[in-house]
Formats: sequence, structure tokens, C-alpha cells
Amino acid sequence: MHGMIDQIRPEALKAWFVQQGESALVLDVREPWEVQTASVQADGFDVVCIPMNTIPGRLDELPRDTPIACLCHHGMRSQQVAAFLVHHGFETVANIAGGIDAWSVQVDTQVPRY
Repeated sequence: MHGMIDQIRPEALKAWFVQQGESALVLDVREPWEVQTASVQADGFDVVCIPMNTIPGRLDELPRDTPIACLCHHGMRSQQVAAFLVHHGFETVANIAGGIDAWSVQVDTQVPRY
């Protein structure tokens, strides 16, 4: 059926993307006000922002053949979205463990914490 969802720490994300060997996507599932408050810079990957509650109606906006790493505030919503994507046939899906809060601590201290 489908594999487990990789739990990737922000500091390991680039290595995970390289491992997949293709262009990758960070799917930010936070609310628009959260994205305005703090967001990640696209750096060797694309960032797409689709709030969690709108994802079921917008699945066709996401490429099924591209590795997708889901991002939220602390990693809970993104885990649910990652499971949803796997359930709908997306092949390579990861959850960014600790969310953007961990990203700020581990990767880019310019990202505000909230």
C-alpha cells in the first residue's frame, strides 16, 4: 500500500530533498495570517501555501510525482495533511518535524517565532 511518512527535522530537509533526486515542494498548510507572520524562504525548493482546511478541494493543484514536505507551526497539522496526501495516492510525502518553529531554531533565526 503506502509507506510511512518520513519525519524530517528542518535541518535535514535539504538532504532529504537531495536524496529524492528531484525538484521538491514545501507545502505550507498554515493559515494566511501565520504565513504573513513567519514564512520560509524557497531555497532549492518551491513553497506552496494552501491552508489545511482547503486542501481537499485543491488537491489537483499539487503535483503527484514531486516529493512534498508538509509544514505547519509545530508539525501537527502538517502530519495530518501528509497522511491525507498519502491516502490520496501521493507517493513521496514527508512531515517537517517541529514545524516552522523548529525551522526558526535550527535553520533560519530570521524566521520569527510566534
